[in-house]
Amino acid sequence: MGKIDCVAAIADFMGVVVYKITVNAQYIDLGYVVYLALNYTEPNMKFYRVNNKPYLKLRIIATIIDYGIFCILFYFFVSGFGQPKEDGSTEVTGSLVLVIPTFWFLYFVVLEATNGATPGHDICKLKVFKTDGSKVSLSDAFKRRICDPIDIMMYGIPAFICISKTEKHQRLGDLLADTVVANASDVVETEVIF
Repeated sequence: MGKIDCVAAIADFMGVVVYKITVNAQYIDLGYVVYLALNYTEPNMKFYRVNNKPYLKLRIIATIIDYGIFCILFYFFVSGFGQPKEDGSTEVTGSLVLVIPTFWFLYFVVLEATNGATPGHDICKLKVFKTDGSKVSLSDAFKRRICDPIDIMMYGIPAFICISKTEKHQRLGDLLADTVVANASDVVETEVIF
């Protein structure tokens, strides 16, 4: 058994995780590694619990604000870059069509993943969290937002039913992404000190 294998075996036996050994195996001082392993202290751990409420009115207002902003920008984009049709309407064709879903992705998914909220949610003082209180990832935000058309095309009825009937007040997108919408004060942090 070489020095690295021995160190890994000792570290594994002691329950210490060795992430990386960056020096050449023949120059590792085994005594020093064992000393570090014995004196390793894990940092304090933080746990989060979300005590969210339905916030139905605020969520409706936030959605109206967000999709209002999106529709206004969509209207100006189509008016500015679209081609007039015979019936008097305007349409966007070609690669310019890709600007609309790209903007939707940036506005709803990226903002929610980086900021925890869209501008409408920020105005209403709401944030999106994972059910364990942690930050939402890009894939979580995408999963959450991919269900928006179902809610919007059915006038919010599925969202209203889900928010009213689920324990954590989640709509379809929240159930899919395992997220909740809450006020920042609804997240309770507990720190465990070792």
